[in-house]
Amino acid sequence: MSDLVFWTASQIAKAIRERQVSAQDVLEAHLQQIKTHNPKVNAIVTLDEEHARQQARAADKAITKGEIWGALHGVPITAKDCYETVGLRSTCGYKKFFDYIPTQDATIIARMKASGAILLGKTNMAILASDMQALSDFGRTNNPWDLSCTAGGSSGGSAAAVAAGFVPMDVCTGLGGSARIPAHFCGVFGIKPTENRVSMAGAWPAPLEGDTGLQYLYAPGVMTRAVEDLKLWLSIVEGEDERWIYAAPAPPQAADSRPLNTYRIAWTDDFGEISASQETRNVLTKVTQILIEQGCQLEKASPSNFDYTSAWETYGELIGAWLASRPIPVQPILKDNLRKIIAGGSVIKGALRGSRLTLKQYSTALARRSRLMQQMDRFLAQWDAWICPVVPFPAFKHQTPGKPIHIEGQQVPYVLGGVAYTSIFTLTGHPVVVLPIGQTQNGLPIGIHLVGKRWKDYQLLDLTEKIVAVTGTVSHPPGY
Repeated sequence: MSDLVFWTASQIAKAIRERQVSAQDVLEAHLQQIKTHNPKVNAIVTLDEEHARQQARAADKAITKGEIWGALHGVPITAKDCYETVGLRSTCGYKKFFDYIPTQDATIIARMKASGAILLGKTNMAILASDMQALSDFGRTNNPWDLSCTAGGSSGGSAAAVAAGFVPMDVCTGLGGSARIPAHFCGVFGIKPTENRVSMAGAWPAPLEGDTGLQYLYAPGVMTRAVEDLKLWLSIVEGEDERWIYAAPAPPQAADSRPLNTYRIAWTDDFGEISASQETRNVLTKVTQILIEQGCQLEKASPSNFDYTSAWETYGELIGAWLASRPIPVQPILKDNLRKIIAGGSVIKGALRGSRLTLKQYSTALARRSRLMQQMDRFLAQWDAWICPVVPFPAFKHQTPGKPIHIEGQQVPYVLGGVAYTSIFTLTGHPVVVLPIGQTQNGLPIGIHLVGKRWKDYQLLDLTEKIVAVTGTVSHPPGY
């Protein structure tokens, strides 16, 4: 049972249902893994150990009575520290919120608990989700593959926890790449569902309620070690929610049973202003060659006349307008972070404009977003999916936020270098999966983006499973 901490959530749930292992044994194995390795990784910042033990005992007792709570019965999970969790502090990594104890769960957390999941604790994040490194008032999270490297951000604790075997599943969020960047850096699976497919109610602590722009761009996510767990999570949390009026009813979707050799897939390693590193391009080339050998029709292609600079600036404008409307308690830290990353290229130029937009200018930015969404829709209508990089480079060494990132002798603006690829699909609202299928010569993970049609999330996940079956995936970091 020594490898139990690297079982998938689906494997654990099945073993508990079939009485091959108890929920208490599962929990204790993960608690021991956390005790051994979390001090050096700093992924989990709040541990609800005793309550989790109570829940595990109750889960085992229910099994003896023939009761199954749901698809995640007895499975330990964690949640990014921006989610409201009843009775367990939710801080956004900000010391002013260290004493905030929510009185209700975020909708996603409530639905996962209702399915039988046991919330084990909260994971570290960039303070107020405002950086692509997980630096907070709890300290920084280190990458389990190389402790001298960042785990990414803002959901760095989420990715590090899953990669290190602390939990098989962590619920996270993304406002530009906050889930996908860490998944790529830490070698785990991740998904950003179609915009508004999953409720975001309770994804910020109560002191930050009153937002008026989060129906755009902000998205939930999850990190796991298997595609089947992404599917399982989505089936549990999707659908309309009276607490989040933007959440749409889950559309009916049949499984895509086509063989892999019938798929038409576009791919690119070129997003204009920002080039991917050679090792990233090597992984993309290897994947495309494997898929061609499997009989897929592949073509290097991108949306016709898609203006990436305009997309980055539009994304920045909408983010900037949202930041400018934030509640007074968080304005100082957000403004300070913006000053640190001022040399961020097109995204920051847009954000600076966005912080001063008139209503007419904001409406114009939304209209520009709609046009870019339509362009992406038209392009993806021709293909089953689009493969591209997640980030231009693998995990980098811990560094001061705002400093340029060095890629093969070139300096890349800090913000744009991180979100150049991820922010495009945040802006357009399309579903995206991160597949951890390559590594650098130094052993750091490299993931790829698989982008699908809006509302076709399950078809995208079906294809992801077929690709992984022929490419393989990154294992867990050595020494864990």
